[in-house]
Amino acid sequence: MDPKQMVAQGYDQIAEKHHWWAGHTRAEERQQYTTFIVEQVPGGASVLELGCGVGLPTTHTLAQHFQVTGVDISARHIMLARQNVPNATFLHADMTALAFPPASFDAVVAFYSLIHVPRDEQPGLLRDIAGWLKPGGLLVATMGASDVAEDIQPDWMGAPMYWSHFDSPTNQRLVQEAGLQIVRATEETAPEDGVPITFLWVVAQKPQESQ
Repeated sequence: MDPKQMVAQGYDQIAEKHHWWAGHTRAEERQQYTTFIVEQVPGGASVLELGCGVGLPTTHTLAQHFQVTGVDISARHIMLARQNVPNATFLHADMTALAFPPASFDAVVAFYSLIHVPRDEQPGLLRDIAGWLKPGGLLVATMGASDVAEDIQPDWMGAPMYWSHFDSPTNQRLVQEAGLQIVRATEETAPEDGVPITFLWVVAQKPQESQ
């Protein structure tokens, strides 16, 4: 099965179950970076969320402060997100196939979503994100901390699932090569079903003078 189809169909099957799981797993981490965005980005700004899930809690919180566009590859995620966050705009799409005008957003948010994109496509996606950001705009994203070309689990919460990512130094280099300046890059480790899992959280900024 195509990796993206696996991710889309997988989340279609487990949308509600995953939402419950995520509410009990790495919740403080999500809240920490959501709060950072709310504090750092001006109120009323345009924010793009890649991998919005069912819209709770991140999209809902962001939509209280910003004009939010949420994107997800799962049709069920988007259906539920529209119900849960009626004051945001949602697109059912593959994030690597989006087309926005240059400098459309003040911030781009990607919590635990880039890691579902085949890593060969991630450098191009980062370049797209840099193009979509306004000068001075922020990217806040979860990226891989280890080198994993392809990880397929046949039964993750009841559905097949796919992950792919580079290690921390490679990811930081790719962010910089895309034209963004790293503000901070922090490895965060937390238990997932009793197993410690580490992700790299990147906060990066587009230079004020467009390059």
